[in-house]
Amino acid sequence: MKLYSYFRSSAAYRVRIALNLKELPCDIIPVHLVKHGGEQLSPMYRQLNPSGQVPTMVDEDAVEGRAVLTQSLAIIEYLDEMYPHVALLPKTPLDRAFVRSIALTIACDIHPVNNLRVLRYLVRDLKVEDEAKNVWYRHWCELGLAALETTLASDARVGKFCFGDTPTLADCCLVPQLFNASRQKCNLSAFPTLTRINDNCLQLDAFIMAAPENQIDAEI
Repeated sequence: MKLYSYFRSSAAYRVRIALNLKELPCDIIPVHLVKHGGEQLSPMYRQLNPSGQVPTMVDEDAVEGRAVLTQSLAIIEYLDEMYPHVALLPKTPLDRAFVRSIALTIACDIHPVNNLRVLRYLVRDLKVEDEAKNVWYRHWCELGLAALETTLASDARVGKFCFGDTPTLADCCLVPQLFNASRQKCNLSAFPTLTRINDNCLQLDAFIMAAPENQIDAEI
């Protein structure tokens, strides 16, 4: 398998965690989202992923032959179905829905309005000042995290991780989001449940190895 990734991409970070939790070997192919006008926008990469985003996974050994997969949650669920030895979703439909709801809150509510192409559009096309752009980021991020904090703080299914004491799809999404939130100087003091879970995750090798600073394309 090959994963087209960028070290600070939240979405690619999610997939790297999932791969590590399942101990699946994968070649990481860096795609720089800023240099050369954004390598994800090159014609060659867009042939692979027309949306011009990361991650993209290529599985040369898929059952149906060579498979090209996009969208981090779709990739992770594919991995979970193809390689179920370390399950990233619970057994029952209700619990799976709970875990997916956490993941989707991050991937569909928080992340899209704060990803690189949106922030770039605010600055380049709408002429928003950098500080106003940062206020935008923190507003939407903290709003979404507040909802997650309320959900997880009051649910008995939450343990060391978002669901019980084993990492799931939800944790694959939470850790990258908190990494970027911290990087953008969001106030995380109001989210003790989220930060506790994040701290527990970051003690595991699967999360440590997936961290941006440990990637082959990491920049100081």
